[in-house]
Amino acid sequence: MNAAVPVLALLTGLLTGVVFGLLKAPIPAPPSISGVLGILGIYLGYVAIEGTEIGVDLLAILGLR
Repeated sequence: MNAAVPVLALLTGLLTGVVFGLLKAPIPAPPSISGVLGILGIYLGYVAIEGTEIGVDLLAILGLR
């Protein structure tokens, strides 16, 4: 992966946070570190399974594929 993508994502997130802070609007993200860690856990779990052959084709089960 290109290293610029995560850096741009971080900068975009920081800019978004600044804008929401200036507007005194609630942030569009979990307001605590436990929420952020939960999202990180979801991502890491997905990455751990993605490289394996384990999985279910939900669209095929529902007849949509």
